[in-house]
Amino acid sequence: MATKSTGSRTGTKKSATTRSTAPARKSTGSTQKSSTKSNGKNGDMPNSKFHQLFMDELKDIYWAEKHLVKALPKMQKAATSMELVDAFADHLAATKEHVSRVEEIFEMMGMRPVAKKCDAMEGLVAEAQELISEEEESAVLDAGLIIAAQKVEHYEIAAYGSLRTLANRMGHTEAAGILEQTLGEEKETDALLTQIAESSVNEEAMAE
Repeated sequence: MATKSTGSRTGTKKSATTRSTAPARKSTGSTQKSSTKSNGKNGDMPNSKFHQLFMDELKDIYWAEKHLVKALPKMQKAATSMELVDAFADHLAATKEHVSRVEEIFEMMGMRPVAKKCDAMEGLVAEAQELISEEEESAVLDAGLIIAAQKVEHYEIAAYGSLRTLANRMGHTEAAGILEQTLGEEKETDALLTQIAESSVNEEAMAE
């Protein structure tokens, strides 16, 4: 069970969100390799509205991930459960990797990385910051931070799942593999936050 910080961190469980060193899945068979500036299944794919939808969503999650990189250190600093502190630290490292992966996909599409403001992520982060400013350091704040973080995770899960589906439909198999890898890590983070809440934080918050 995680307790409030009283000194050095010993025996702390590591988050499942540490950076994955496994390479993104490669396309196989006769499928055209999507790491080149390919047009997917159709020669005019970059000019299609479907492809533009994919690129708009990619710009959206790029902005969202970069915004989250700035927000996670504040959430980590506000947390008192050492298990939650470590989860935020590990997720920050993973999020920086996610930013790099999105930039890699932009390169596959023959474009430079461009961010499009994500109103959803801006609002979710603002909620977390408001919570931090209103609540004193406590298990109750930890419980609120977990809720805020899981709202973020659920948004990212929806975004990456949709992007993966669009990429597969257009034949961008390597990009889809990268998106699938990130999607899996977002799901692991969500599950870890649930485990932290149910194993210790919620019980401590109720006792306050």
